[in-house]
Amino acid sequence: MNDDSGQRAASPRGGGQGVTGRLALSGVDRSFGPVEVLHDVSLVLQAGEVHALIGENGAGKSTTMKILSGYLRPSSGRVLLEGQEARFEGSDAAEAQGVVLIHQEFNLAEDLTVEENVFLGRELRRGPLLDKRAMRTRTRALLERLECRVDPGARVRDLAGPDKQMVEIAKALGREARVLIMDEPTAVLTGREAEVLFAQVDRLRAEGVAILFTSHKLDEVKRISDRVTVMRDGRVVASRPTEEMSEDAMAEAMVGRALSDLFPARSAPVGEGVALRLRDLTVPGHARGLSFDLHEGEVLGLAGLIGSGRTEAMEGLVGLRPHEGTIEIGGHAVRIASPRAAQAHGLVYLTEDRKGRGLVLNMGLRENLTLQALEDFAHPFLDRRAEAEALTRAIRDFDIRAPSRDAKAGTLSGGNQQKLLLAKVLLAKPRIVIIDEPTRGIDIGTKQQIYRLIHDLAAEGVAVIVISSELPEVIGLADRVLVMRQGRIAGEVAGEAKTEDTIVRLAMGLDGKETAA
Repeated sequence: MNDDSGQRAASPRGGGQGVTGRLALSGVDRSFGPVEVLHDVSLVLQAGEVHALIGENGAGKSTTMKILSGYLRPSSGRVLLEGQEARFEGSDAAEAQGVVLIHQEFNLAEDLTVEENVFLGRELRRGPLLDKRAMRTRTRALLERLECRVDPGARVRDLAGPDKQMVEIAKALGREARVLIMDEPTAVLTGREAEVLFAQVDRLRAEGVAILFTSHKLDEVKRISDRVTVMRDGRVVASRPTEEMSEDAMAEAMVGRALSDLFPARSAPVGEGVALRLRDLTVPGHARGLSFDLHEGEVLGLAGLIGSGRTEAMEGLVGLRPHEGTIEIGGHAVRIASPRAAQAHGLVYLTEDRKGRGLVLNMGLRENLTLQALEDFAHPFLDRRAEAEALTRAIRDFDIRAPSRDAKAGTLSGGNQQKLLLAKVLLAKPRIVIIDEPTRGIDIGTKQQIYRLIHDLAAEGVAVIVISSELPEVIGLADRVLVMRQGRIAGEVAGEAKTEDTIVRLAMGLDGKETAA
């Protein structure tokens, strides 16, 4: 079904709808070789309106955005700018016409400074010389709009992920866009940072900018957008005013079926045996005095604000960072100096940075899958048949969807990359699994699959620690939740006390005391 009803109706918050809009696609198809990935896509972006584009990973959103912003040309169909056909000869030509894309994957020059990135390709000059003072002043003003305290003279490579995202946004704001396309802009931002961004979106909407916004966080879509267009399998399947679509309706349109019971119900009780015991685990500079037990078949949530030390503590536990304290696995004290040593003791860690640290994007599925367990496939020479059989099982068991078995990992959608990473770390058949941000940047349908995988692991007796910034995820998955604040455990919640309000109060130091117990 292609529901375009209301496409010319008045926007509830933005300006009135016109016939052609500020930027539009009309009957666009796009093929890569023999594979057609977009089918008759039509989309209208209006001035003074936030238009959300949602869909599962692989639905065609990224290709659509790249065509709108000049990175790709349509195979057929038209791109219309102010009602006139536009043939952008690349992204620079689109930017020259006021169409700016904020990339999900950072499009920054790592070795340049923040201000050099903001003005890259359009540097300010005073005569023949660069006007560095003016560029620094304007960069600082853009960052202040975003309440970002980054030094304009800092090297981008030294910035944390959320700060890099703010630099991307500042760079786009500095281009005075007439059309702003935002690809998952809040994926690495905290809730407070996201609200600052939304305030800027509201400001740009009031100034008449046409905004296309993509996010897998449907509460954000509901909060910020005027209209929602849903894509599935390369087609537009619905386009309606946001006020006419609930979050449940959006999710069902995305996956083409009713979504109920997002978090699977417990099918097996938590075991009595202690899989992991920590006493006074300290990761210098990040976490101190962490003590807790993790039981067999238990899902333990680890919550806290960005900077609370959640990730660093678990990286210390698996040997990615120096640590002190006592670690017991299966009742035996162990020393873990590296991830390889952790894996030998049945403990594995799935990083939050699947693209940078989890997968080798320019390598194939098979190579990525077996990389962490190569010794199991070398006798002494690499057994490629056994590797191929392992890939067949992984594709089946984890529902990994790829163009072909020979595809590079970088060609997969975010959700399928995450499933490949899960398959990779679970290939070693661990007894304890730590999963950091299991569904960041992943659509609702794939989230449900990953939640089921976590549930099944626990049902098999595997002990699981889930680190997540999404409180509904922590609450829905975990049997109990440890909340961290300033490098310490601020409290533990379980049962009826396992609520967002309780967790937030602990994370912000408004309730309870930090404790090492």
